[in-house]
Amino acid sequence: MASSTTIVLFHSAYGLRPAVHAAAERLRAAGHEVHVPDLYGGRTAETVEDGMAVKDEIGHEELLRRAVTAVAPLSDRGLVYAGFSLGAAIAQNLALGDEKARGLLLLHGTSDLAEGASVDELPVQLHVADPDPFEPHDWLNAWYLRMGRAGADVEVHRYPGAGHLFTDPDLADHDAEAAETAWRVALSFLEEIGS
Repeated sequence: MASSTTIVLFHSAYGLRPAVHAAAERLRAAGHEVHVPDLYGGRTAETVEDGMAVKDEIGHEELLRRAVTAVAPLSDRGLVYAGFSLGAAIAQNLALGDEKARGLLLLHGTSDLAEGASVDELPVQLHVADPDPFEPHDWLNAWYLRMGRAGADVEVHRYPGAGHLFTDPDLADHDAEAAETAWRVALSFLEEIGS
């Protein structure tokens, strides 16, 4: 087995739900150390609207502060940042600000890049529905180009016909075939980072 990586996995706008813990267990079973910070302080949402309301109530800056606080004790290890949707956006923000970051795994989401963002060939893998109402083609094309200019080594995997959060078996978006493909590709990506 490849050497273990330390992964920080951030939840979506729905909060720290069973699917996030299940994903963490899948990663642990592959030999990785996984941390799943709860940015919502125990709150979860049943709908995306409720989740966005919790996110807005907490606020973007506070969510980022909580995320930074959660990873601070671990960051010397060289982390792989990962996340689902909103959590992917948070993971991207942290990875691009961490010169020791070893990788970035984005499931269902991206974030804008800070002006002048720069990384040294950071491996980045994105898994996204096609089409995805939260990640339109024009946005993703521009994001891909900006990530490349920032120095990231980016792979994008698109899943035609899948729902936005297609890896979550508890949501209507779930697509079992797309989810299994995404996890197979993601685990291979993480193994390469760890080797």
